[in-house]
Amino acid sequence: MSEVGVNLHEAGVETNDEQGPCPDPLILTADSSHPKSDLPDLQGLLSAVNSSSPDFSPSPSEPCGLLSLPWEILTYIASHLPAQCVINVLPKVCHALGTVGKDSTAWQLRAQRLIGSRGSFPVGPREDFDWPTACLEMEQLITCWTGEMHHVARQTQEDEVERNQERPQDGEVVADRQEFGGNEVEGVGVAAQEVAYGADEGMEVAVEGEDGEMQPILDGDQIERLEEFEDRLEDGAAPLLEDRGVGFQAEAGQNADIHHPENLADPRNWRQQVEMVKPPSSRSPSPHPALEHITLPSSHIAQVNSVLLLGGEGAVCATGSRDWNVKLWDLQAGSNGALLYTLGKQGDFSTHRGWVWCLATEGPLLASGGFDSTVRLWDLQAGGAERGLIRTGAAVLCMSCQTDVLLTGTFDKRVSMYDTRASKPLIKSLSLHSNAVMCLAADDKYIISGSKDCTVAVYDRRASKGLKKLRLSSYLLSMSHSGYEIWAGDNRGMLHSFSMQAGSLKPLSQFDVGHTALVTGIHRSLGSLYTCSSDRTVKMHIPCAPPRTLYTLHYQSGVHGLSVEAGVLAVASGDVSVEIWRPRK
Repeated sequence: MSEVGVNLHEAGVETNDEQGPCPDPLILTADSSHPKSDLPDLQGLLSAVNSSSPDFSPSPSEPCGLLSLPWEILTYIASHLPAQCVINVLPKVCHALGTVGKDSTAWQLRAQRLIGSRGSFPVGPREDFDWPTACLEMEQLITCWTGEMHHVARQTQEDEVERNQERPQDGEVVADRQEFGGNEVEGVGVAAQEVAYGADEGMEVAVEGEDGEMQPILDGDQIERLEEFEDRLEDGAAPLLEDRGVGFQAEAGQNADIHHPENLADPRNWRQQVEMVKPPSSRSPSPHPALEHITLPSSHIAQVNSVLLLGGEGAVCATGSRDWNVKLWDLQAGSNGALLYTLGKQGDFSTHRGWVWCLATEGPLLASGGFDSTVRLWDLQAGGAERGLIRTGAAVLCMSCQTDVLLTGTFDKRVSMYDTRASKPLIKSLSLHSNAVMCLAADDKYIISGSKDCTVAVYDRRASKGLKKLRLSSYLLSMSHSGYEIWAGDNRGMLHSFSMQAGSLKPLSQFDVGHTALVTGIHRSLGSLYTCSSDRTVKMHIPCAPPRTLYTLHYQSGVHGLSVEAGVLAVASGDVSVEIWRPRK
């Protein structure tokens, strides 16, 4: 057990699949090879459980310790631990604690607390829903982006204090600004914690019943005992929340007091007083934010239309631009990444002969589609060597890569299927729409396409026939397919959600998340939702109904696309730059 050491002699716990005797007490010690911040402070949390209390002290004949608690209380405790701890750490302690992470009700309680009492989650079908992964992704999203909000708020406050100190207005007395700012930034922290925990004073411990109502799962006595028990856990839990980056406290600046205001009557003394008010030579450094922000070195000479993270870990990024080129970047090289190479045959002056509009990947294959009516295939394992050329007959507006199959949506209203291994790659060309095909989503069974004719079509790949066509009041430009849910953004700034089961596409909801123009990119996973728009913003949301927006990035020009992989976010803004946001290591 590399991450958590358990004192088996004192705890009396078997770590195999058979449940051993109950620990008394359960002692956890962090492995010296791992930093303390990587593991939650469980010892303080668990020791609180064994503190003497008439309500919780077991009788001499009963087992004592954490595992002697009623099951609902044990799962309730686990619901306040980080999801990563419940998934990765508790199963290494003992079999009984490992089963806590398999309790679906506990994960549903956690999800409800994260999204708040007014949200519904998931938006689509609940069958076979992966609750642990969804909660883990939500917690990571909340930690990173509320942490970024705290950092920005603190930097803004400190900069404002410095400006006020360095630039006193003519004729005004330089006053002590010690009271400046603390409440404002503290308020931001409280709001962020309400987002993270769905703070609602009247919120009950409940699960969603068959009729859609939230039904309590504990009776009144149990809830009262839990509330008292939770109060006793607060002291132990506080360091844990701070370590996870959820808590935030503003530091009010301490300015020098002016003890002799009468000296200010003489303007000649103002400079001396200003110097007194200035802080020491350097302010204390702010804590590192949870996210690292880099801008790729300028290499394209025209707007970047498409960006795509590769490799499964967000370590490599591909960019496609209106300068006709596709470039690959190593995001782990240097402080701001480094250009690996520009794709193209030796001697070619550019990757394509027109704007590069879209990118797609499957395994080592990278496909780039452009306004030159071609899709070019590249082998990433062979250093970006060209693997093939597909002539589509019209500008390529969207693509989706499946195993050995490439799907394209083109300006000539067609959805086409290609075998990327064949010398004559075209498999089939489908006429599903009456206008340009703007977005695609697919799996091994179905193709879902959105067109400028304001329709969404479903095609069954195995039966080789169209199944359904939905008509909307707007047209879709971006689409993301994950599990049984499909999310899309339209030309009016609205988000649309659909359920997709057994070939049946059903519209679920339409949401206004604050975009005021085209939604040019969207990424949805089990616990995260990212959107970007030509209104010059990128937004991060929890994918509930309605979506809960955590943070908004603002740019100087419209945003053309985004890509998300392993918590890394790549943004193609309306100029020649590409920005990367990634969790700080």
